[in-house]
Amino acid sequence: MKRIPIQLSVLLAFMALYSCNSNPDKASGSDAEAATESEAPTEENDWIILFDGTTTDGWRGFNKETLPDNWVIEEGTLKSLGTGGDIGGDIVYGDREFEDFELSLEWKISDGGNSGIFYHVLEGEQYKAPYENAPEYQLIDDIGFPEKIEDWQQVGADYAMYPADPAKKIVKKAGEWNTSRIVFRKEKAEYWLNGQKVVEFVPWSEDWMARRNSGKWDEYPDYGKAKKGLIALQDHGSFIWFRDIKIREL
Repeated sequence: MKRIPIQLSVLLAFMALYSCNSNPDKASGSDAEAATESEAPTEENDWIILFDGTTTDGWRGFNKETLPDNWVIEEGTLKSLGTGGDIGGDIVYGDREFEDFELSLEWKISDGGNSGIFYHVLEGEQYKAPYENAPEYQLIDDIGFPEKIEDWQQVGADYAMYPADPAKKIVKKAGEWNTSRIVFRKEKAEYWLNGQKVVEFVPWSEDWMARRNSGKWDEYPDYGKAKKGLIALQDHGSFIWFRDIKIREL
């Protein structure tokens, strides 16, 4: 075996010692970084669960203190029994108001059914129902509805304001599950249906004001004025089921 010069031996020994001392520090640093990453909030942590399939906590009737009898939990869904009619059966998530937000949920509707999702809802004795002041993401059975409906009344529309894009809209039969999302920012609002963006508009823009003042809302002077409010679900006289309702602030 060839002998190693003493100077080189000392150098190698020093390097080995440095390596042993430095590796634990490096591992410790990696562990710290991993811990920091695991503790950082993820996108899923941002969601607020409004309905998890087991409890109606937070939900109550519009302008009421308790949940009306026309809403029940059925097999993990929040179901409207369709007895509320046009006025009096809608419910709100009353624990919190939302301004800019993303709302996500799944829903299915009965044959010929009609319902809706409201946001920026205001309560008060002067209002009989959320539609008098709040924008509505329209839920309806496009295929089986018994009467002719206009494009601004069809599923996915910003009711009486912005029709859903028919080229992008995926319409399912009554009884099949749909996924809907509302992404609302003051700069732009988006409605999504079954993975497709079907509506986009700029809230309170000139175009929005023109549509708002076109006549449909003449009897409801507070329509669309609120920039913050409650989330509401509509009982419009038909069965509808909701599940996995969640929201996050933007």
